[in-house]
Amino acid sequence: MYRKKSSEEDILILAVETSCDETSASVVKNGLEVLSNVVASQVELHRKYGGVVPEIASRKHLELINPVIEEALLEAGIGFADLDAVAATYGPGLVGGLLVGLSAAKALAYVLDIPFIGVNHITGHIYSNFISNKEIKAPVVCLTISGGHTVLLYFEKLGDYRILGGTKDDAAGEAFDKIARVLGIGYPGGPAIEKISKSGNPAAVDFPRPLINEENYDFSFSGLKTAVINYLHNRQQRGEEVNIADVAASFQQAVIDILIAKIIRAVENNPVNSVILSGGVSANSALKSQLAEKLKGYNLPLYTPELSLCTDNAAMIGSVAYFKYLKGEFSPLSLSARANLKLY
Repeated sequence: MYRKKSSEEDILILAVETSCDETSASVVKNGLEVLSNVVASQVELHRKYGGVVPEIASRKHLELINPVIEEALLEAGIGFADLDAVAATYGPGLVGGLLVGLSAAKALAYVLDIPFIGVNHITGHIYSNFISNKEIKAPVVCLTISGGHTVLLYFEKLGDYRILGGTKDDAAGEAFDKIARVLGIGYPGGPAIEKISKSGNPAAVDFPRPLINEENYDFSFSGLKTAVINYLHNRQQRGEEVNIADVAASFQQAVIDILIAKIIRAVENNPVNSVILSGGVSANSALKSQLAEKLKGYNLPLYTPELSLCTDNAAMIGSVAYFKYLKGEFSPLSLSARANLKLY
């Protein structure tokens, strides 16, 4: 049995995140104080393929995991003996990448004889907000939007949430990547579309907004994605010129309208003191500015993580792990990677 520290004592957790194409390690103190957060990105490696290649990502994680962990400890000014627990993402994500991070974290926990804590990647994105914005007050409406996830949550109190709704098909971030690839404007799709949209007209093309008027909190982006592709094909077949910036801006606006509509529905149907965004797509400046303006009518603040915490990183995993540590929610060393892990 481990001697579990109390919340009155300083608790240091080394966290590892390898669910996609970032190899990251972080040392987090007491859940919200980030002593180090090292991220080795593979974006340039995968850019020429227009997306992440799982086998290449796994091999790169293997190459980087030990140096990244060593750098995180060095930056934090501590050694392995100072750690109280080791945490890692166990899903959702690419199985090969998850296995690299899990294996490294479990090996360290075993050798150091300290608890190992498996963390849901999506939960990590949510908690990145609490690291950046310690003034957040519950109840909270939270939209998590990334390459693989679009989930709307409600926190009656911090640490406990219920799911209001999620995507029925594609995630918003996946749609951004696919449309950017079709438009030939680069990868990752979110930043590429946001950049070119600044010179486009968001009202140029009236793309559909699936489920926007439905009395629920669910999302669907597959139909929108198909509509953009069909629009491009039809224009091409007729030999008509396509204004790429206008198409990108119109697509982006359709996504933003859908996301904001669902958030506002949640705000109107629940007691709310704060609204937060998390995940890679939460870095989109157009979404943040339009949502913040809309929330003024409800006298509600909008919180988003700092940019360094919007994308995949280990600090957010360490934050979740701290609260699990306090509850004694340790994971067995037999914990397996779960590519399709759901939020629960």
